Amino acid sequence: MEKKKFYITTTIPYVNADPHIGFALEAVQADVLARHYRNLQHEVFHNAGTDEHGQKIWEEAENSGENVQKYVDRHVESVEKLKEILNLNYDNFIRTTDEAHKAAAQELWRLCKENGDIYKAKHKGLYCVGCEKFLTERDLEDGKCPIHPNKEPVVLEEENWFFKLKKYESFLKKYLSKQDVIIPEHRLKEAQLFVENGLEDFSISREKEKLPWGVPVPDDDTQTMYVWFDALTNYISTLGWPEDKEGKYKKFWEEGATIQLAGKDQIRFQSIMWPAMLKSAGLPAPKQIFYHGFINSGGQRMSKSIGNVIEPKDLVERYGTDATRYLLLRHIHPTDDTDVTWEKLDEWYEANLVNGLGNLVARVLKLSETHLENPVKVDEEFERLPKEFISNFSFNEAMDEIWRLFSNIDLHITTTEPYKQIKEDPSKAMSDIEVAVKSLWKWSLWLEPFLPETSEKIQRAIEENKKPENLFERKE
Repeated sequence: MEKKKFYITTTIPYVNADPHIGFALEAVQADVLARHYRNLQHEVFHNAGTDEHGQKIWEEAENSGENVQKYVDRHVESVEKLKEILNLNYDNFIRTTDEAHKAAAQELWRLCKENGDIYKAKHKGLYCVGCEKFLTERDLEDGKCPIHPNKEPVVLEEENWFFKLKKYESFLKKYLSKQDVIIPEHRLKEAQLFVENGLEDFSISREKEKLPWGVPVPDDDTQTMYVWFDALTNYISTLGWPEDKEGKYKKFWEEGATIQLAGKDQIRFQSIMWPAMLKSAGLPAPKQIFYHGFINSGGQRMSKSIGNVIEPKDLVERYGTDATRYLLLRHIHPTDDTDVTWEKLDEWYEANLVNGLGNLVARVLKLSETHLENPVKVDEEFERLPKEFISNFSFNEAMDEIWRLFSNIDLHITTTEPYKQIKEDPSKAMSDIEVAVKSLWKWSLWLEPFLPETSEKIQRAIEENKKPENLFERKE
């Protein structure tokens, strides 16, 4: 098999609050991709990080009386904890307050400006502090931001730097004509429609006296870089650009398959603004961006005021790391919105993990430990998970297929009844047990990118020919 290079990155969460369940979904999806391609011996760079500048952060730190750097440091810790509690295996964690990143954002700015794509102009418009962006009339619903309906957009009038997005309309139409540049297809059509409706140049800076917390604009000490221009640069600054253009940047961004993951509300930034900025700077655009849906609860968007928020740490505390990964990957639709409640989560956990996989592993390994003198010799060469599950980002369908194969093992045991046949035909019974163990080994390898700890426990139990401790504890 030809070895390829894959660059996989999530968006970087804004650190004005602890990471939410939607970002946990994105982080786990990216981790599955990275583990899968590593298992196939491909070269992988998996990026994670935090977005730490902007008006929201500045205002919240000011209101709390906390030093803004200490404020972001504290919230960054909650994002970094996801690595442990969700068992994420990324290669680098980029912070937009890192000096190397700030230098990269400034260099990207200079390149765009040298290309004639950045100019200064007076601007008046509605600004959503929650989104950290100016809104156009077509963005509004009943005069408000649809994402932050409880926050009134504020009228801002100031002189800022602008990026010539209109100039890149034809480039973006051509870029978005590629079938796989955005997954799923209906998100690609959204991006195409956005461009078809006409593009507007967008502000990429704020007055420093109003927003002192951000990357300084090169050669203009009165302005601070707009948080999105700064944050998007992380995708290449994490690879060492611009200091090391021949190292990881060349290997993974220029030569590799770049896969970005983002929420469906990110299309304008990730698939319109970002490719245009890169084109302006003479750099390659992302090769593929996958957009996931939202996770709602009880038919409503999660909100602390409603009291229906489900946080990643709460999931892990209740179910454990691998069970949380399972719930996110199998029962949250990868591209559409999904509604979850604690009742649904409990039901899925008990039915498919405790009574499903957990009982199956215990059943098979108990038979093996009791009736087989030695561990079953397993085949190290095996077929891999069909690639279409991964290339199509069909995480839930992959899990459905793995669970179908596990259920076939259960059916095999029920049909052949080796626990009864062991006295009448021990050779046949032991052969049937071996078949079950070998199948369990094989499908546990398919499971590894999704539930790595569980996969390892199953394989170790087979190697030791010993029934393991309960994989998943029953909830009271």
